Amino acid sequence: MNKKIFKSIGAIVAGFVTVVILSIGTDFLLESIGVFPTGQIIFTTWMLIVAFLYRSIYTIIGGYVTAKLSSNSMRDVIILGIIGTVAGIAGAIAGWNLSSHWYPIALAATGFLFTWIGGKLNNRRIT
Repeated sequence: MNKKIFKSIGAIVAGFVTVVILSIGTDFLLESIGVFPTGQIIFTTWMLIVAFLYRSIYTIIGGYVTAKLSSNSMRDVIILGIIGTVAGIAGAIAGWNLSSHWYPIALAATGFLFTWIGGKLNNRRIT
């Protein structure tokens, strides 16, 4: 394998880890300060809207990180978007009975778009 393949893999992993760490960190913070109840599986609509909003922003950031670190930015952003969409679909299936159905569907349906937007934002930056 050449360096570009390793760089691409690293960029994709970095984008994915960025989204996961930011999402879990925000979940933890919101539970710690009492905005979200600790240990609750079923959330109210407003909690799901808040979670959807910050996770969407973090998905854009993940696409941006991947594009920034990649030598073939949009290809790697697309790969990350596909991985995120597959993970979102798996999460929707696994958690179907845990909360409102719109939330996991919205995450799965918008993940690719938000990742792509992050990649495009990186490509528009002034160097």
